[in-house]
Amino acid sequence: MRWGGDVSLRHWLDKPERPVEEFECLHIFSQIVDIVNIAHSQGIVVNNVRPSCFYMSSFNHVSFIESASGSDSGSDTLEDGLNDNQGLELRDSCSPLLLAISQQQKSAEDNEEDNDRNVGEGDRKQPPFPMKEVLLMETGWYTSPEEAAGSTSSIESDIYRLGVLLFELFCPVSSREEKSRTMSSLRHRVLPPQLLLRWPKAASFCLWLLHPEPSSRPSVSDVLQSEFLAEPKDKLEEREAAIQLRERIEEQDLLLEFLLLIQQREQEAADKLQNTVSLLCSDIEEVMKHQSVQGNNGNTAAEKGKEDLMTSEFLLMNPSQTDDCLGLGSRKRSRPGCQTQNAEEFDDNAQGSLLFKNSRLMKNIKKLEAAYLLTRCQPVATIRPLGRSFSRHSPVSSDGRGSVVASERSSISGLQPRAQHVVARQTGWISPFLEGLCKYLSLSKLKVKADVKQGDLLNSSNLVCSLSFDRDGEFFAAAGVNKKIKVFECDAIINKNRDIQYPVVEMASRSKLSSICWNSYIKSQIASSNFEGVVQVWDASRGQVVTEMREHEKRVWSIDFSSVDPTLLASGSDDGSVKLWSINQGVSIGTIKTKANVCCVQFPLDSSRSLAFGSADHRVYYYDLRNSRVPLCTLVGHSKTVSYVKFVDSTTIVSASTDNTLKLWDLSACASRVIDAPLHSFTGHMNVKNFVGLSVADGYIATGSETNEVVIYHKAFPMPALSYKFNTTDPVSGHEMDDTSQFISSVCWRGQSSTLVAANSTGNIKILEMV
Repeated sequence: MRWGGDVSLRHWLDKPERPVEEFECLHIFSQIVDIVNIAHSQGIVVNNVRPSCFYMSSFNHVSFIESASGSDSGSDTLEDGLNDNQGLELRDSCSPLLLAISQQQKSAEDNEEDNDRNVGEGDRKQPPFPMKEVLLMETGWYTSPEEAAGSTSSIESDIYRLGVLLFELFCPVSSREEKSRTMSSLRHRVLPPQLLLRWPKAASFCLWLLHPEPSSRPSVSDVLQSEFLAEPKDKLEEREAAIQLRERIEEQDLLLEFLLLIQQREQEAADKLQNTVSLLCSDIEEVMKHQSVQGNNGNTAAEKGKEDLMTSEFLLMNPSQTDDCLGLGSRKRSRPGCQTQNAEEFDDNAQGSLLFKNSRLMKNIKKLEAAYLLTRCQPVATIRPLGRSFSRHSPVSSDGRGSVVASERSSISGLQPRAQHVVARQTGWISPFLEGLCKYLSLSKLKVKADVKQGDLLNSSNLVCSLSFDRDGEFFAAAGVNKKIKVFECDAIINKNRDIQYPVVEMASRSKLSSICWNSYIKSQIASSNFEGVVQVWDASRGQVVTEMREHEKRVWSIDFSSVDPTLLASGSDDGSVKLWSINQGVSIGTIKTKANVCCVQFPLDSSRSLAFGSADHRVYYYDLRNSRVPLCTLVGHSKTVSYVKFVDSTTIVSASTDNTLKLWDLSACASRVIDAPLHSFTGHMNVKNFVGLSVADGYIATGSETNEVVIYHKAFPMPALSYKFNTTDPVSGHEMDDTSQFISSVCWRGQSSTLVAANSTGNIKILEMV
């Protein structure tokens, strides 16, 4: 046990293989001599000058304690001296160190008594230090010859004990037996040869202190004034002064290094800020030049009577057009006279105030800034113009099923080839970021167009696991744990407000359904997967199963038709396999085996030779089906199961995971077989345990949340653009209430339009539109 210090001096002396440092030993011995000198100056016999009565701090500072079990009898001890009348008078006038000695003695006695009381209660986990047998042996070693002969303790007895202590400091032993032999020899003033050879001055001084005649021993003042202590003491003081100086220098060096590090970090931040400002200045100049080129080209086109070309140019390069031009919402962003004025003539103050009026933009200004810098810092070669994908879709049509973004191709069709090359090279970052910013600012909310109120009262659970639109966006199908595939006519539900919506077709399955997918070529064909591992192909026009495939051993989570080859179907299962099916043959034509459950599969939009799937091992695998032995690349970044994968375009894929994130990946940047850096990580929804749905259309990414919300992202920005919460209506009061147990279970866009259908865990289905 330790009393108030780091280690007992007895424990330190008995450490195996203790090295002997002269300065260290003399430093310890000098402190003990000082303690004894203070007591002797007051006429008090210390008596307990033994290692077990001292402790050492980590800085070799020695303090006095006394074990109650090891105190000796004697009428003139330090404790007795401080307890009699003379001691009471001395207590007021003696040094603080003497008072501390008395307090430590009393504290040691109290601690020993507490230990004795606690032994019976089982509270003490280790024996007290020092042990009784050690104390008994130590008491014999430190008993002076005159005390052994029956005389009382005296000041000279304390000097003898100092000699024994000095001997122990300079003569370490490796075992208890050797210690007993050495200390027995010391009683006869026989010193070990190694002490005589290595420390002759210490040996000589030790014999002086151990003189058998008390009168021949030195006094404490003689000990303090001896050359043995005085000369090393001076050296020790010099050494301590040098150590203190070195410590101060090290502290100053530490402070200097700290300041230099802060300076370096701040300088790096300043350099980065300067680079960002320079980049912004350059980009502002580029955009203004680009506007000037577009304005001049627009004026030329107007002179030639090509007003439609000019309109498309300003739609692309000037995001301040009215949303009537974009067909995406009601927020006005018009520039008066934009068709006849150059960029320099626009009202800058009006545009600035317009930005500040947009609360969503200002709320997310930091994230928008980060997205801009991320886009701007990408190499120009990796920034792909988005016009190619837009040109595949028709402009916005009256039924809301067309593309919501005007074609980009016409915006540069009037430029000369050389000018086109220069503009593309200098402003390759503008189109992706501008498109995302336009879409982000053009929308304000998700509006409910219709509620699909089902009359399925016979099933206690109506959780919808999957939603899918047909090739024309005319019908959508819903399937889930009620073992039914229900097909609804979308426009009929929107246009006819009925209390209960009945499906136009209803197909029953033997097992709970996990996924459905509509064939993109054959309008009436729907594929489904169920919890028993069965993949089925249905003819919705007849409501019958056309093909049934039973090769999976466990539940199938996901299926997907190839858009290029409508006879090719893929499925992923809990048995760790992905199977490729030919619906004409009714059997699998290929299998990819993995080590973990497969939760989702997806074909690219423009190829039937590639396939991506997500797994319970937190990864996304992308395969070239012509070589299915190893993945073409592996996407690493999620921390939990990957529940969905969807292709945004032919080389960009988005993945969803139960780690509360979506991640956007660029497959064209795959220089190796592993991609561990996504383009974006989308956060803002909650998904930790359920399948909540994922759907992509025209750059918008829709997903569900376990907060019972539909969340919309745009691929250019990592934060939500829109959200809508499914509220539950109390059937008695009619008031809306929040049920934390409900979550969105599936979402699906209606082609490339701004309309989507979403369902939650209670079977509540809503048709939503971005406005």
